[in-house]
Amino acid sequence: MQASEANYKGYLITLLSLLFLWEIASYLLSNPALPNPVDVLALMISRRELLSHTAVSLLRVMYSLALALSLAFPAGIFSREKVVDTAVSPIIYLLYPIPHIVLLPLYILIFGIGDLSRVLLIATILFFQIAVTTRDAAKQVSEYYIYSILSLGASKFDVYRHVIIPAVMPKIMTALRISIGTAIAVLFFAESFATTSGLGYLIIDSWSRADYKMMYAAITTMALLGFILYVIVESVERRVCRWL
Repeated sequence: MQASEANYKGYLITLLSLLFLWEIASYLLSNPALPNPVDVLALMISRRELLSHTAVSLLRVMYSLALALSLAFPAGIFSREKVVDTAVSPIIYLLYPIPHIVLLPLYILIFGIGDLSRVLLIATILFFQIAVTTRDAAKQVSEYYIYSILSLGASKFDVYRHVIIPAVMPKIMTALRISIGTAIAVLFFAESFATTSGLGYLIIDSWSRADYKMMYAAITTMALLGFILYVIVESVERRVCRWL
């Protein structure tokens, strides 16, 4: 509990420091392209339009994370099995190095300009990040742990439940935390193209209209969205991986 309180104090101090530096830079430059943070924060509170775009972006990120994790977790965990690894390894080695972000036009052509194409793009990128980490972690589990539990009469299900999954869970949670930043970055790109909703769209639209206060409000909201998701995953990690 004390460590958590220290973390939150650190977050607050860092946030206030960033706002202070932003205030100083805005005052010194006196440029409309860098508005006052107080005005931006007031806009964030008062504009309902921003809330609706935030809700759209949040849903896209959550769907993408859920889809990527539901596919990458079993693919990585069961890669210890030779049959599964034979099928998964070529996919990872051949497709992982490809810059998947360039697939957005292709996804839009195939799945349309709705949410599905953007969710699939983000999920595709996150899948490889989580799958590679999970696969490597599962393969690094010592055989001695497995032999120990097998000697007690455990089944293969017990091996995965009591040895493999607990051993790789910290790596999975780390991959999830890294994926949050990736998801937010890809979200901006996905929402800045052929859509009329989401924070990425709002940033580009405000920039084109020289509405800099709204642009900074959308940028700040997107940053807060990523931060909140990161903190949630970190909190889940502390509960799931209590032994760390």
